[in-house]
Amino acid sequence: MPKDKVKYISTIIVGALIGLLGIIMIFSSIKFGISSAGSWLESRGGADSNYYNVVVQSYINSFLVAGGILFGFGLLIITFVLNKFIK
Repeated sequence: MPKDKVKYISTIIVGALIGLLGIIMIFSSIKFGISSAGSWLESRGGADSNYYNVVVQSYINSFLVAGGILFGFGLLIITFVLNKFIK
């Protein structure tokens, strides 16, 4: 196998793993958000329920955004490498 082909394939695999991590973060954002907010609540020793709900929603949104960025970055890597590989 040529050295360039191995490099392209390994880069595609890395891009796919980054994209997969993004998908996992997107679909598990609720679980991760609630868990992170629970840790936050535990470290504070308690908080108002409305404030807790705002923190939960903020954590969920953070994981959604981070997952979306990772997924997009993974797709971008795969697209560029496949474009270069095909030509």
